[in-house]
Amino acid sequence: MKISKERSTLIIAGAAVSVAAFILVLSGNPANMGFCIACFLRDIAGSLSLHSSANTQYMRPEIIGLMLGAFVISLVRGEFKPRCGSSPFMRFILGICVAIGALVFLGCPLRMVLRMAAGDFNAWVALIGFIAGIATGCLMLNLGFSLGRAGSASRIDASSPSFIMIVFFILLVFFPSVLKFSESGPGSMHAPVVVSLIAGLLVGALAQRSRLCFAGGIRDVILLRDTTLLTGFVTIFLVSLVINLVSGSFNPGFEGQPVAHTQWLWNILGMYVTGFASVLLGGCPLRQIILAGEGNVDSGFTVLGLIAGGAIAHNFNLASSTSGATAQGKAATLVIIVFLFLFSALVIYVNKKKEEA
Repeated sequence: MKISKERSTLIIAGAAVSVAAFILVLSGNPANMGFCIACFLRDIAGSLSLHSSANTQYMRPEIIGLMLGAFVISLVRGEFKPRCGSSPFMRFILGICVAIGALVFLGCPLRMVLRMAAGDFNAWVALIGFIAGIATGCLMLNLGFSLGRAGSASRIDASSPSFIMIVFFILLVFFPSVLKFSESGPGSMHAPVVVSLIAGLLVGALAQRSRLCFAGGIRDVILLRDTTLLTGFVTIFLVSLVINLVSGSFNPGFEGQPVAHTQWLWNILGMYVTGFASVLLGGCPLRQIILAGEGNVDSGFTVLGLIAGGAIAHNFNLASSTSGATAQGKAATLVIIVFLFLFSALVIYVNKKKEEA
């Protein structure tokens, strides 16, 4: 059977993500957390003193590498496209929602897949919520939801997110004293800077070439009956599963999973929020970083929202711990779900009025 070029690229990208994630864990990252976009952006927020949770503060080079990898490869291939104007402020708000939902679950969609492949049954439960959230987002798209089309932007604006990442890297390497670093907890567990940066650069470049997106893969199946983009999702799971089985890292069960909790309802609802909001945004957290790297200023605002969401989650005790979701986190999750429905309905109403005018 002949495999299309697009599927082949996704398979290569997915395999690279799996291998890179395994190497990062061997090199010092927390177990089942070779990559976690929401967690790593939360750690960056802590390193910048945007929250005071002492266990989650580190300037993660993986995030820097992801964006710069996408930035460089898009420039080299002539695919750097400066654009902006598709509701940037609302994308910032939706980024906050995605981050809070992910931190109630304790992981972004990418980490969810890595946890699934390591035998964490809590992540399989969360997948139910993720798919349901994406399905809800697809319903809103069918009803007419749209944040509008982006227009052209200056190359300076479009390059700004990547330049910010370069500044972050300079601070990490040359001026670490201005940043905060955890002495215990997940933030204190990290691979060497060079290993993390190279892994991020490689995955960022491949994700840009392949359009790798976890929410997008399931969205395309629901809306278009197209499984192409889902190939990356499946590849990461299968390759990571094989690696875990061979290395003895496969640990099936609900209890005793690293940086995870067993409260099934809040695992489901946390990822429901993440899936729902990701579809409204047009991509999962990983995809937003890649889009920001290739010149999408709106996605840059989304990434800022993800960072702000990580800060808010820890400043207001919304993030879960291994003991489970907090009372504040549960309330915030329910409020966000209501907000997403009301916001979607309002946008659909406004869009229909514009069509009738």
